[in-house]
Amino acid sequence: MTTQPPVRIAPADGKLGVLLPGLGAVSTTFIAGVEAVKSGLAAPIGSLTQLATVRLGKRNEGRTPLIRDFVPLAALHDLEFGAWDIYEDNAYEAARKAAVLDPALIERVRQPLEKIHPMEAVFDRSYVRRIIGPNVKEARTKMEKAAILMDDIRQFRERTGVARCVMVWCGSTEVFHRPSAVHQSLKAFESGLAANDPDIAPSQIYAYAALKSGIPYANGAPNLSVDTPALLELARDMNLPVCGKDFKTGQTLMKTMIAPGLKARMLGMTGWFSTNILGNRDGEVLDDPGSFKSKEETKLSVLDQILQPQLYPQLYGNLFHSVRINYYPPRGDAKEGWDNIDIFGWLGYPMQIKINFLCRDSILAAPLVLDLVLFLDLAHRAGMRGIQEWLSFYFKAPMHAPDIYPEHDIFIQLMKLKNTLRWMRGEDLITHLGLEYYD
Repeated sequence: MTTQPPVRIAPADGKLGVLLPGLGAVSTTFIAGVEAVKSGLAAPIGSLTQLATVRLGKRNEGRTPLIRDFVPLAALHDLEFGAWDIYEDNAYEAARKAAVLDPALIERVRQPLEKIHPMEAVFDRSYVRRIIGPNVKEARTKMEKAAILMDDIRQFRERTGVARCVMVWCGSTEVFHRPSAVHQSLKAFESGLAANDPDIAPSQIYAYAALKSGIPYANGAPNLSVDTPALLELARDMNLPVCGKDFKTGQTLMKTMIAPGLKARMLGMTGWFSTNILGNRDGEVLDDPGSFKSKEETKLSVLDQILQPQLYPQLYGNLFHSVRINYYPPRGDAKEGWDNIDIFGWLGYPMQIKINFLCRDSILAAPLVLDLVLFLDLAHRAGMRGIQEWLSFYFKAPMHAPDIYPEHDIFIQLMKLKNTLRWMRGEDLITHLGLEYYD
């Protein structure tokens, strides 16, 4: 028995364009992975849209369809890729240089990768200081750059014949900055674009171009991007879903799994020290203090929101939380994270937890990009607009309404995501109360 009618969802007819600012390690790992899955060379491990199920009704009903069979998602064979980058390498060349995937696998998907040539990027050295490339747009104003991006989108649509598009920021981390007057309304933002306001970052120009072109937007980096009053106003005006920010991959993924468990058992914590080494382009960019500050903000916010020290001062009121990222070129994309967690239990007796996560950043991020593309397209076809908090599962610093705190607990985030899918299809939401089994 359902409690409400299903949401009207337009069918996923035609091709879906996937537009990616940044054709580096994450984007090429994502694209090559999709091509490998389509060719039967590999499995889409890590993707909820491809592998996860959703329970419907009571546990004894035995209804657990795959998510991709439950809601009408775009098919992998209908994805068409486009990208911008400051370097001129096509997706095959960029994947080889990123050195995330086995060269033999890259060769087996070489043909579709070679067809993807990056469009000239909107780039500003004041926002990303440690890299520079030749494939950059030149224009007098930021508004003109936005117009050129919109023309890129129009030409991509005409060239590929896609019916719909989604944009996911996969570019480098920009330097930290807070919203200013130019971000407070769409009118102020558009005036700032025309006046070359220095507080408007490249990622915000991409977000503006996407939304003006009728395209949902997700922010995979910790930049101040679409999460401003101006661009949220535009998303609402255009009836478009948006989400972000900063893909939840390695160390923060561990925090959002472990911290909720410690809090659930009412175990105290005095310190959590985190350090990382990585050597890809992301590591090079984050070696700049300004870019690291953006990343630090998203990483540090997680524990405070999960542990709620204002509610549990005896357990978490004196927590020392530190995060470090170190650029170490020999490691490449194989990032390593160390965590030392000082906790205390019954009668205040101290204990420690050590975590050594030898992860592959782009391998963890690629399935997140796929899920966000498919879920944002679903949300758009379902008429959902503005912040999609149900997609918080994928982000370190989830966007949220201004009058509530963000939910970081990954298990609550997953429940929120699956309940949203149930709501879309008119199924009962799962509360896990379970009393009905024992009446």
